[in-house]
Amino acid sequence: MGETKTAQIDAYALILDAIDVGVYKPGDRLVESELAERFGVSRTPVREALQRLETQSLLARDGRSLIVASLNHNQLAELYVVRCELEGLAARLAARHATAEEIRVLRAMVAEDQKYLGDHKALARANRRFHKQVHLASHNQFLVQQLDLVHRSMALMATTSLAIEGRGETALQEHDAIVSAIAARDEDAAYEALKAHISTAFETRLRLDAEGYGAEI
Repeated sequence: MGETKTAQIDAYALILDAIDVGVYKPGDRLVESELAERFGVSRTPVREALQRLETQSLLARDGRSLIVASLNHNQLAELYVVRCELEGLAARLAARHATAEEIRVLRAMVAEDQKYLGDHKALARANRRFHKQVHLASHNQFLVQQLDLVHRSMALMATTSLAIEGRGETALQEHDAIVSAIAARDEDAAYEALKAHISTAFETRLRLDAEGYGAEI
């Protein structure tokens, strides 16, 4: 039973990560047998993982097939509204509760992520790690859980806005402002800095959509 549960979790995590990094994009069909072969697991945990992803609205039905879901304009706007408020709250609580060690880790992330400029895929992964670290620094497990749900839905965006020229540099400057506010224990400034960061990402996304592209941060 334990092995089956572990295999199910692994299959779920592997498929979710493949969606997150763009191996499978919105509209792509997911075939149970192909996934089992790709990830080296049996079909049963893959089937259970696909059912779980469908329940979470990350996959959708197209006839008898399962495809990676996509977000329409209204869903995208709704997602960013929720993300903006929850991320802002996480930054506010991080300014209140983050340990000195957590703040040093956040500062190190901002400095180290400079090396990923020019590699938008690596920068996007680093961006997710940074945001996760802010979430954890809030020291509120219920908020972290809700943000995990939101970030799962962010995987339905096909590419990253960090690929846009100049956006990576700006995003890292915004990260630095967030960390500075957290380190200063300025809850209002941390809240506003992270909300402004998400707002800029959303604006970038809307511009790209208007031009016929897809983006995610």
